[in-house]
Amino acid sequence: MTATDLSTRTSSATAAHIETTERYAAHNYHPLPVVLAQGEGAWVIDVDGNRYLDCLAGYSALNFGHSNERLVAVAREQLGKLTLTSRAFFNDQLSGFAEALARLTGKDMILPMNSGAEAVETAIKVSRKWGYEVKGVPAGQASIITMQGNFHGRTTTIVSFSDDEVATAGYAPFTTGFRSVTYGDVDAVAAAIDDTTVAVLFEPIQGEGGVVMPPEGFLRDLRALCTERNVLMIADEIQSGLARSGKTFACDHEDVVPDVYIMGKALGGGIYPVSAIAADHAIMDVITPGSHGSTFGGNPLAAAIGTEVVAMLEEGTFQARAAEIGAQIEAGFRPLVGKGLMAVRVRGAWAGIDIDPALMTGRQMSEALMARGILAKDTHGSTVRFAPPLVASDEDIAGLVDAVTEILTAG
Repeated sequence: MTATDLSTRTSSATAAHIETTERYAAHNYHPLPVVLAQGEGAWVIDVDGNRYLDCLAGYSALNFGHSNERLVAVAREQLGKLTLTSRAFFNDQLSGFAEALARLTGKDMILPMNSGAEAVETAIKVSRKWGYEVKGVPAGQASIITMQGNFHGRTTTIVSFSDDEVATAGYAPFTTGFRSVTYGDVDAVAAAIDDTTVAVLFEPIQGEGGVVMPPEGFLRDLRALCTERNVLMIADEIQSGLARSGKTFACDHEDVVPDVYIMGKALGGGIYPVSAIAADHAIMDVITPGSHGSTFGGNPLAAAIGTEVVAMLEEGTFQARAAEIGAQIEAGFRPLVGKGLMAVRVRGAWAGIDIDPALMTGRQMSEALMARGILAKDTHGSTVRFAPPLVASDEDIAGLVDAVTEILTAG
């Protein structure tokens, strides 16, 4: 890829779209100045016809690429049949989806929702109800242990246990019942558990933090601790799951099975918002008619897409491809440590790089990449995340490595 000045990519059409969006849509994001109009595979095209390698993939929602033929075909077919019934009635797609996702997770049951945040909220509610009805925690006293540096969504309850000041400022009072401990420190988790503790909620890999991984063995130790202390182990696999890390779930890297899986993003194939939690009867049976629900949760269109996503994952090819992409990224980025990069973290097709802050910010790196036809996202100052679709080619990944190398060299 050859370098192109960012200003040459901004046309009157782009400027008009940005101006109108900024005028009528709330400013809860600070996007790069590109207006996307089309996408296929790992590539997107803006309103001016410029092509970009998508190295964010909708925060892992687009694991299978833009306009994936199998998923689009399923969605089109279902669109012409039935899209929504509400759960006041059964529909002919939910049964297959529930069975397939239960099989993929190895759990007895699933509870479908829409957004990832809704799935996290669902897991919180289920764990509290389990705590009262099964574990015997006194009414109103259930507590959940969370991890510092977490990102689980943006609802009022979820930001209540966030330590991100941008996400929490101005939204108090917050929901009580959460205790935050150091990520990856099983001793800190053990010290925080008491008779009121019903669950430990964690990300196997902290995506928003910059693809941060806990120490080797943490997941196994946490599994043993939760079993010993009769506490639910809840894995938020919304970003890390469904092949992104090179395994079906990031927990698979330590052969650990949590009590509750939380899934989203890629579960809808980048086409439709689909999320769910999965657990066994002993946990999920606390949910009874009327105690939780969603008008759109488990709708026929979502279920049809989700079923095809599971079928694709069961083939194993996307997990294998993620591992290959990760190896190529690791080999390309690792030599740059000490030459503009301070750290590199890679797990499957997911990478975080920490740039020397004396050189540039993560936003500046993202803008420089955009000028070279690559879209990525910064986080926390000088950190940039990369999560290309799992259909990206070796040539695509080589282009990413070359672009980062060129930018750091130009300094």
